[in-house]
Order: sequence, then C-alpha cells, then structure tokens
Amino acid sequence: MQKLAIYPGSFDPPTLGHLDIIERASRMFDQIIVAIGRNSQKEGFLPIDARIDALQRSVAHLTNVKVDAFEGLLVDYAREQGAKSLIRGLRAISDFEYEFQIAMMNRKLAEEIDTVFLMTRWDYSFLSSSIVREIAQYSADYEQFVPKPVYEIIRKHYKS
Repeated sequence: MQKLAIYPGSFDPPTLGHLDIIERASRMFDQIIVAIGRNSQKEGFLPIDARIDALQRSVAHLTNVKVDAFEGLLVDYAREQGAKSLIRGLRAISDFEYEFQIAMMNRKLAEEIDTVFLMTRWDYSFLSSSIVREIAQYSADYEQFVPKPVYEIIRKHYKS
C-alpha cells in the first residue's frame, strides 16, 4: 500500500520554506499532494492558477509530488484522495498552538487521518508568505525567499 500524504496550504506565494518541507516530506512518503486550499471569500495575492503553476515548476524535480487545488474541508479532500497523513510545517512555537488546534479538529472529524509536523530549517524559521507578499508589494528584493519559478511568476504578475 502506498503512503500518500497531503501538504495543504494557501501557498500565496510559495516560499523556500514551503519547498524545504515538500522536499523533506517527499523522502518520507511514497506520494505527496501539495494541495492549495481555495477560499472563494478571499482574493489572493497570486491567482490560484499562478500558484499551481509556480508550485508545479518548483517541484518538477520531485517525481512523487503533484500539485492540486481543493475547496471545502481538508479531511474530505484527503479522504477523496485516499490520504492517511497531513503534513504541516512549523517555524516557531507560535505556529504550534494554531496547528495543534487544527490537527485536533481534523482528528475529531477524521480519526483515520494523522497530522505529521515537520520543523522548518533554521534558515527559513522567519519566513512566511505574508512577509514575501509585503516585500514584493513594495518592490523590495524578495528573490532570496522564494523558488526561482515563483520569483518569475510574481514579477510577471506585479511587474516588481
């Protein structure tokens, strides 16, 4: 039986911290689905199709990783895909409280699905999509924080 895991998030935009978690998780599981959650109530920094493209190009070197988008409850999506594990990245203790609450709610909704926490590399412990968004919106240098395909897509969308 293949071990399939879902790495969910908004990935708006994807960062080197996200890529670090994806690469490390790809060594732990047979297949990873990087699942971009759609929120019809919010317009993102990057459109969903741009995020999908950016992630697909960023993980092209990982043969066991695919990128998808979903709407609705994560546990419903995980069940549809046949996944038994969810991957979440942690940067600091402040992330843990929020992630713990979400993991416990997911467990209550789907006890057959476990959450696996991966600590980010020290180099990326300060990095978040919201920081990259702010830097990019003010036309400052964000290239060192995102995979090269993400940099190119943000630049194309925002001419920064």
